[in-house]
Amino acid sequence: MKSVGILGSSGYTAVELIKILLRHPQVEITALTTRQEPGPISAVHPELFGRLDLDTENLTATEIGKRCDFVFCCLPHVASMEAVPDLLAAGTRVIDLSADYRLDDADIYAKWYGHKHIDVGRLGKTVYGLPELNGDKISDCDLVANPGCYTSTSILGLAPLVCGGLIEPTGIIIDAKSGVSGAGRAPKVGTLFAECNESMAAYGVGTHRHQPEIDQVLSTASGKNVEVIFTPHLTPMNRGILCTMYGTPTGDVDVTQETLLSTMREFYGDKPFVKVVDHLPATKHVTNTNFCHMTARVVRGKVMVLSVTDNLIKGASGVAVQNFNLMAGLNETMGLT
Repeated sequence: MKSVGILGSSGYTAVELIKILLRHPQVEITALTTRQEPGPISAVHPELFGRLDLDTENLTATEIGKRCDFVFCCLPHVASMEAVPDLLAAGTRVIDLSADYRLDDADIYAKWYGHKHIDVGRLGKTVYGLPELNGDKISDCDLVANPGCYTSTSILGLAPLVCGGLIEPTGIIIDAKSGVSGAGRAPKVGTLFAECNESMAAYGVGTHRHQPEIDQVLSTASGKNVEVIFTPHLTPMNRGILCTMYGTPTGDVDVTQETLLSTMREFYGDKPFVKVVDHLPATKHVTNTNFCHMTARVVRGKVMVLSVTDNLIKGASGVAVQNFNLMAGLNETMGLT
């Protein structure tokens, strides 16, 4: 049995994580922290009433280290990199759900996040926690950088074709749509019901922080200089992500729909949470699951890839538990199916 803690337990990601861990046969939740007033976790998340009798606390890294073998860090960026070094020094192994350790370059981080990184020595050395690409590197890690929801959905859909040389690595367009929970639980004008209901809007056009992350991971996986144009949209639904992606076939490959699908199925043949489907996937097909469904088409000489996930699970908490399972030497699917 592994003892685990959750830092930043008040958000949507944290409550999904708690619900998964409560049914995990090898986990005991031993610590919950919040930057809000301490108290019963059920007061923050009423759906946990009668399911988890534990209070949130303000704990030091040393105190957390005495209680926890593993910590899921659900703090926002900047706050996470302030906490992680002390957690590691206290002897805990960390799955970090912020963006603080995903990028390899401190200058790129500062450019896109507007803050100087204070733990530069771990950048470029922290394993990016997408098990479908880096599963063999995760088991021995003390720190894993959990990917974001847009990035997971995009990278999983594109990786087989970029790595397989079926599409050009530049000029890739990602048209991404997310439910409102992807913006987090903190109140913002743009996510108020009256603002986003019966409306759809693009945001972060050309400036979204996930763009360099997608470029970096696909470039590392394929050994090519990958550049994407990533445009996210807020859609009036609670959860789910749909990425519709467009690429140009490489000149020396006769690309057909059958070739694309067979390449994707071979790439993910032994990956339990990726399903390559013949039909057009919808977000409701993966709601409340850790699965990614994807398919591909050829339209007027262009390659189109469609990929869907639940942004709170495969895009955050579910893949975090996947990473935990690998780090703990457990079956990758434990607690998730």
